[in-house]
Amino acid sequence: MTETFESFSREDTFEYAKKLGEAAKPGQVFCLSGDLGVGKTVFAQGFGAGLGITEPMSSPTFTILQEYTEGRLPLYHYDVYRVGDVDEMEETGFYEYVGGEGVALIEWAELIEEIIPTDAVHVLIEKNVEKGFDYRLITVG
Repeated sequence: MTETFESFSREDTFEYAKKLGEAAKPGQVFCLSGDLGVGKTVFAQGFGAGLGITEPMSSPTFTILQEYTEGRLPLYHYDVYRVGDVDEMEETGFYEYVGGEGVALIEWAELIEEIIPTDAVHVLIEKNVEKGFDYRLITVG
């Protein structure tokens, strides 16, 4: 089932993602896609807030993985933009974390598509400047 949400601000995106985080279950994998600057980090922050994470969240672009354990479920936030080969993912504990007790949120997941579980939830964030500078269409399926 596919769901779409129209966001007209950073706050809309944050709140929508927060609701998804509140409903997340152990072992779920969320794959986050969209162009640079589309709001993936804002989405991740809202998602983390939905899990009860209060510490500041930033995109783990240079570390690949940021782990948050203070929420109701652990969050494994991946940014695989700089991953050159899927074999690098093993070094991050990917196969132990994904599908485990926590929730994985993977930015740029299409770059490691061959190791993403088939039941992953895909989230696409798209801009449409004709509808406004801050407008985003978020598709979840």
